Amino acid sequence: MDLRSGRAFWPLTNGLMHTYPPLGSDERADVLVIGAGITGALLAEALSAAGLDVVVTDLRDAAFGSTSASTALLQYEIDTNLVDLIPMTGQADAERAYHLCREAIGMVRDLTAELPDDCGFRERGSLYYASNRRDARMLAQEHAARTRAGLNVEHLDARSLKARFGITAPAALFSPDGGEVDPYRLAQHLLKRAQGRGARVYDRTEVTRLDEPRDGRRDDFTAHTDRHAKIQARWVVVATGYEAEKFLGRRLAQLKNSYALATEPIEQTDGELWPTGCLIWETARPYLYARTTQDGRVVIGGEDDNHHSPARRERALPAKQKRLERKLGKLLPHLHPETAFAWAGTFGETKDGLAYIGPRQTGDRLLFALGYGGNGITYSVQAARLLTDLIQGEETGDLRIFRLDR
Repeated sequence: MDLRSGRAFWPLTNGLMHTYPPLGSDERADVLVIGAGITGALLAEALSAAGLDVVVTDLRDAAFGSTSASTALLQYEIDTNLVDLIPMTGQADAERAYHLCREAIGMVRDLTAELPDDCGFRERGSLYYASNRRDARMLAQEHAARTRAGLNVEHLDARSLKARFGITAPAALFSPDGGEVDPYRLAQHLLKRAQGRGARVYDRTEVTRLDEPRDGRRDDFTAHTDRHAKIQARWVVVATGYEAEKFLGRRLAQLKNSYALATEPIEQTDGELWPTGCLIWETARPYLYARTTQDGRVVIGGEDDNHHSPARRERALPAKQKRLERKLGKLLPHLHPETAFAWAGTFGETKDGLAYIGPRQTGDRLLFALGYGGNGITYSVQAARLLTDLIQGEETGDLRIFRLDR
């Protein structure tokens, strides 16, 4: 799939950080990871740290698919509000999913502290504002549900919201637990770190066919590639995001396009473009979302529509850009931004807002790490942990929440 249009900010600002060769000869590994975006990079890091022999492939240049189009807001809040998720999954699993995403932000912080640079990671609060008065009533219920779950969240009325953040809306929730990161730089550094432990990374190499073991317990998978070389592996993890149906045989998510822009750096008088530099998003669906970058830019996104074709997405981009510019001006009128980059990317929505992580069916050694939704990176952090544990024979109950057959 052609996963993005326009001029994505992250690969342009970072340049080609690392290069990886295509597969030139047959390989053998404990684990084959298909996909070298942020999810595959997190898996390679976790698996290699556990002492496993890892091969990673990607049909593109590493991290040039959905990762390069991500706006990388790190949130524990799931696209499905907790009050709505509880009836879908049960209270215990819904609350646990929220806590897992919150813990993942700390895990990203710890990872970036060990890398050559901080990958643009910043701990940020998350401001979730009501798009209308009806949603303001919902936020009161959401505040109560999160408080019962032990999450740190504050309810703001219209007056407090305006006074503290300069935003005009009926109400909002403010959570101190959030973050932002440069997803392209993080993926590249993680792949390089895994490579230093012996992992082999091959990009511009497409797995065209996957032969499953004849004896499910003893034989290896054989992955055939367009490079006429094969990879044999005891385990296979598919981390190809919205292209995973090729290996699964069915689609698990509804595909959408989301549009985004990054401004030129904006002069800052008090160290932040808005109070605390928090992540900002709204209750409307599809929702508007915004963050800052280390060099003082605003990244804003939204205007989602159904995915049809790359050509149609490309044609829609100029008008979507103008709508985002108008919405940014209305949301934060004290800023006077100039757009530097605008792009669109494909993403997937699931029926409950949760990722799909785990085996196709119980006992399979073909695993999936599909971090669908608005907080895909936090899901991918947990996928790397959960699947590494599973491969090592230490499966936890958390996998049940994200199972593919739910």
